[in-house]
Amino acid sequence: MENKKTASFWVKPIVFILGLIASIWLVLWIEKIHPSDFGFYKDIFKREELIQKSEDYPLRATKVELDNNELEMAKIAWKYFENNTISETGIVNSVDKYNSTTLWDIGSSIHAFLSAYELNIISKAELDNRMNKLFETLNKLKLYDNKLPNKVYNSISTTMSTYDNRPTETGIGWSAMDLGRFLGACKRLIFNYPEHNHLVQNIISKWDFSLAVEDATLMGIGLSFKDGVEKRVQEGKLGYEEYCAKGFIQMGYDASNALLYTDFLTFVNVNGIKIGTDSRQVKHHPSYNYVLSDPYILDGLEYGFDINSLELGYRVFLAQKLQSEKVNKLISVGETHIDQAPYFIYNSIFTNGKLWNCVSESGEDANDLKTFSTAAAIGWHYLFDDPYSTKLFHQAKDLYDKQLGFYSGIYEVTGKHNKAATCNVNSLVLCAINYKSKGPLIFNK
Repeated sequence: MENKKTASFWVKPIVFILGLIASIWLVLWIEKIHPSDFGFYKDIFKREELIQKSEDYPLRATKVELDNNELEMAKIAWKYFENNTISETGIVNSVDKYNSTTLWDIGSSIHAFLSAYELNIISKAELDNRMNKLFETLNKLKLYDNKLPNKVYNSISTTMSTYDNRPTETGIGWSAMDLGRFLGACKRLIFNYPEHNHLVQNIISKWDFSLAVEDATLMGIGLSFKDGVEKRVQEGKLGYEEYCAKGFIQMGYDASNALLYTDFLTFVNVNGIKIGTDSRQVKHHPSYNYVLSDPYILDGLEYGFDINSLELGYRVFLAQKLQSEKVNKLISVGETHIDQAPYFIYNSIFTNGKLWNCVSESGEDANDLKTFSTAAAIGWHYLFDDPYSTKLFHQAKDLYDKQLGFYSGIYEVTGKHNKAATCNVNSLVLCAINYKSKGPLIFNK
């Protein structure tokens, strides 16, 4: 009898403890946060579930007449595309005289072509010729596993290649992020120029975009650096994930989970501002949680901000403004090519636990190469009517070579120009100026 009482005495606390453990793990599973992340984000259960909105935003007016200086800037940016379009394929080099491209760059070039026409830089005949040639090439591309475009192609031969432009017979996988940007550009094309709908439909009928979406989440294919084994991985962190999800959604694919801003949202205090960042760490979810300007600028210019991207983006802008006052120099952070090794950097407000951190694509320290971003500076100027964005614009508006296009920026440490000229930067310049004239680019009728 005594043994039964003793056993009964211990049953309830044991059940309670087991239930508590199960509840904790259930919460972790629902939030999709790996247990080892818990120590890093100690306040994860205290985070704001809803993004608190500012009372007002200094949004710049659109559908406004451009001045002569802006039109001249647009023509200089277009010079990049005149110099770097491969006539035989219609593809634009991702970097000046570097014969390589990605679907992200192709999306940028489509936006550039459309903006150049809408700014009266090129004729409708040239726009049509460029679109026909580009989509003719895309329709003939060899696909990774015969399903979706490889991550990289040679812009002349159109053969699959690696990121350092070495040919590869089998490819290196596909990027859901790149596909999302491409689909957004396609939406702009067919919404505003329905006569080109058949070009896009030919691609959609041939490429299986549904493979890049699983449970309404964006999925890419990559090869392990260690053994070359194919791996299917979730792609995108806060900012980029939602921006690219919009491309899929606009073209009829369910990427609704990827569009959620709050599912992995946590905050870091930067100059007294709660900046949104992604709670998923790189050791469990490939790619770093860069907090920088680019995805919010692209979202604002192309789609028009939604209520969440506006607030999160505005905070990113304000953090740079306050940091500029603190260190007494202009701050304009973004991802960018540079004209020296390692050739691509992410200059961010917050990356992987560190504030105002600049890293290479592999995550190595690149703080000596921090760059004032031309694209971010011009983008913020056309989105926000603010004294700081005006200062950024005046710093960036002359960063060009008239025969080359706009440079990527200025090195913060040396003050020298980062003379890398790219498809993405020059496309952004064209799109930002066109945004002032037309409003959000994808739906500007």
